[in-house]
Amino acid sequence: MAYIGIIGGSGLYDLMPESTKKVIETPFGNPSDAVEIGEVNGVEVAFLPRHGKKHTIPPHKVNYRANIWALHELGVERIIGLNAVGSLREDYKPGEIVIPDQYIDFTKRRDLTFYDGPQVYHISEADPFCPEMNSILYDTARNLKIPVHNSGTYITIEGPRFSTRAESKMFRQFADIIGMTLVPEVSLAGELALCYSVIASITDYDVWSTKPVDAREVMNIMKQNDHKVRDILFNALPLIKKERKCSCSLRLDNAKM
Repeated sequence: MAYIGIIGGSGLYDLMPESTKKVIETPFGNPSDAVEIGEVNGVEVAFLPRHGKKHTIPPHKVNYRANIWALHELGVERIIGLNAVGSLREDYKPGEIVIPDQYIDFTKRRDLTFYDGPQVYHISEADPFCPEMNSILYDTARNLKIPVHNSGTYITIEGPRFSTRAESKMFRQFADIIGMTLVPEVSLAGELALCYSVIASITDYDVWSTKPVDAREVMNIMKQNDHKVRDILFNALPLIKKERKCSCSLRLDNAKM
């Protein structure tokens, strides 16, 4: 049984050469696509493309609740999200990787919780990412000599449009990277007491910069980052054990009203 789930983002739609597809029905509708079960470096994983195999689902239309629920139904206890992001800092450069440890939610219209009543839970999100997996992912990238940052605040915007220059300048006062797909994925995983971490690939400087890259350069960087992300996963997955020593599994303790 796969205890690790991987949610692929922009640029990464295939992870395993051989896999079995499972169509999962959830109380919240259909996930983005069938879940693929297969092995990466000897570790069985469940892979789900966030935007669908052909990238037909924009970030504000992703059924995040169905995606997380489907992985949970398959027995997944740990999730790694793969996200393409823009940089809000000069020293967080395109082509580099960030393992974020905080986030800010700037979305507006998304279904943010599994608990719409009559059951009501208020989970703590003070430290939203799994420290155990974050450490493994960061150390693996460092050992592979991949440029990586072991902390960062990810601000999630609604999309599908990008920020105005004024918005970007505001966001960079509070965050390090920006994207459209972290929330509510991370908090929904928390509501099911799952471990959750992100490998965030920087593709460009956000529009606060006076030297934004062009589309061709972004595509080139995405291809380079795809290779880096695969290398990190290949080497990190065997180090992520089923037994959880973190406190992620305790998120629902004392959270029910």
